[in-house]
Amino acid sequence: MNKTHHTGDPPLYPDQEISKEIERQGDDHTAFGDKSPGVRRIEAIATCFTTWHKWVLFLSVFLVAYSYGLDGTVRYTYQATALSDLKTSSQLSTVTVVRSVVAAAAQPAFAKISDYFGRVSILFISVIFYAVGSIVQSTAKGLGAFAGGAVIYQFGYTGAQLLVEVLIADVTSLRSRLFFSYIPAMPFIINAWVSGNIASAVLGATTWGWGIGMWAIIFPAMTIPLFGSLLEAEWRASRRGLLKDIPSPLRTLTQPSLWVEIFWQIDLVGLILLAAVFGLILVPFTLAGGVSNTWKAAHIIAPLVIGFVVALPAFVIWETKIARHPAVPFRLFRDTRMVLAPICIAMLLNTAWYTQGDYLYYTLTLAFDRDITSATRVQNIYSFCSVVVGVALGLVIRRVRRLKWFIVAGTLLFVLAFGLLIRYRGGFSAHDFAGLVGAEVVLGIAGGLFPYPTQVMIQSAVQHERTATVTSLYLASYSIGSALGNTIAAAIWNNSMPKHLLNAFTRYGVSDPATIAASTFASPLALVAAYPPGTPEREAASEAYREVQRYLTITGICLSTLLVFASLCLRNPRLGDQQSLPDAEGFTVPVLPSQEKSTHNIDQAHSPTGTAGNDEHDNHIQTHAPVPEGYDPGSMEGGTSKTNKIMANKV
Repeated sequence: MNKTHHTGDPPLYPDQEISKEIERQGDDHTAFGDKSPGVRRIEAIATCFTTWHKWVLFLSVFLVAYSYGLDGTVRYTYQATALSDLKTSSQLSTVTVVRSVVAAAAQPAFAKISDYFGRVSILFISVIFYAVGSIVQSTAKGLGAFAGGAVIYQFGYTGAQLLVEVLIADVTSLRSRLFFSYIPAMPFIINAWVSGNIASAVLGATTWGWGIGMWAIIFPAMTIPLFGSLLEAEWRASRRGLLKDIPSPLRTLTQPSLWVEIFWQIDLVGLILLAAVFGLILVPFTLAGGVSNTWKAAHIIAPLVIGFVVALPAFVIWETKIARHPAVPFRLFRDTRMVLAPICIAMLLNTAWYTQGDYLYYTLTLAFDRDITSATRVQNIYSFCSVVVGVALGLVIRRVRRLKWFIVAGTLLFVLAFGLLIRYRGGFSAHDFAGLVGAEVVLGIAGGLFPYPTQVMIQSAVQHERTATVTSLYLASYSIGSALGNTIAAAIWNNSMPKHLLNAFTRYGVSDPATIAASTFASPLALVAAYPPGTPEREAASEAYREVQRYLTITGICLSTLLVFASLCLRNPRLGDQQSLPDAEGFTVPVLPSQEKSTHNIDQAHSPTGTAGNDEHDNHIQTHAPVPEGYDPGSMEGGTSKTNKIMANKV
């Protein structure tokens, strides 16, 4: 981190003259000027942050992340319990897929809103959705109401998650960002061990409804310090006159002539089509199958046909031909090694992870005979290990400044972990349980080596005007991967589990095997409570669960191998002290007049490191001509060592 901000420190943003010239090279001109008001506002606010103010901001971010992180961990247990009580446990993936689809569509929307109305607006909207969704979900009496509450809650959760990631990108340099990006994840170090006790205590003392509903009060309360931190910084920026030419969110809202512009900027039609594509295509796969196979039913076939034949082509045509500011900027995908490859990694990571993790709670309780506390802790081993390893890696990267080979090593370990999961997928002995824990530990170590470093890499490839957009795109890819993984898991589970349960109960001589197979499929926790290990019913069910879990983990290892190939496609740029790579998106900086160059070099001389040219050629002034034909955006190779550069449009 930089020391207390003073006049001579090199800003994360370039000089005003350089910024304006570079903005003129872009193609994102809006009715508000070359930059959206929310981006201009946070840039102005960031210049007022001292080291002390940044640490207050980071602490506030930690509190928000701790709140939604703990809630998300215990809510998964409450969700599994709720669906079992509602006799709809097989629809666990349906609820999760719907939430993932909503998250994928909401990420770009919140990014655009933050660029127009500011970061505080996202936080306020998120708190409202979070609280309302929690209330609806906690009072649900059926699957429809429960899923509806989950969707509303997901809007709030997604907004809060995006906000903290973008805020950290707003105020950190590339070399420090990986470490500070783990602030929202650090609560998992604590939550991994206490969440099981909390979930067990809550379910022992009250109902899952109260367990979910209490967060309608807790989460808003935990956001108060972050509200205060941002508003106080905004007040200081206003006193210095930095916000006088930037329209306030209220002013933006009260200008009807700008609503059309905002409509195009947010790309509302594109987001609706995006949600429709994934909802219509993925949700039917989670509904079909089960005890009564429904693949031929109209309510399964019709959404698939509409999704593939109507929604998908309409989305592509809209985004490529009609949308003025696409929610999914396909042009960024032309940088295959710094944008497209990270997107693929994010998607494949969650697709593979959810194949083994979606029904892990039921497998732990039934096939491993673990109680609520133990099962919840095992589910959180991945998060705990990934955060511990990731924080340590963040400190290493501050010195090494390279990411690629850590990412490659992480993907290789991910494959190894799935190999262990195939071997240890059930059993009542300590040996079997230890094998599963070991596999989850390896999976967590792998998770600390590549997901967040890949996020830093994709953020480095774009200018600040698109930081929120590309971050939302990366997180949306996570959500799409979650939806795909849940869909695959549900398709395997719903189509394999009923027949395996029936066959196992028949082999073990259980009376009325069809009835008990159907009841176990609908409510596995009821069987756990009724039949201890050693009984024919429990042994038969455990055998069926182990076999289906084998299918899931084999699918996961096949997907994981694709991660390795995607990681090898990444570049290996050197991370500098500014917000983005010097040649992000191929933008160039014009030659500065002599006086300006002299002033800038003086500023560099007063940097915290003490020298004007102390590190890399990536932190200086670029003086060459505009981007040549065939320029490869994001590349740190070629002739950069012969040319001085300064990064533009940085936070």
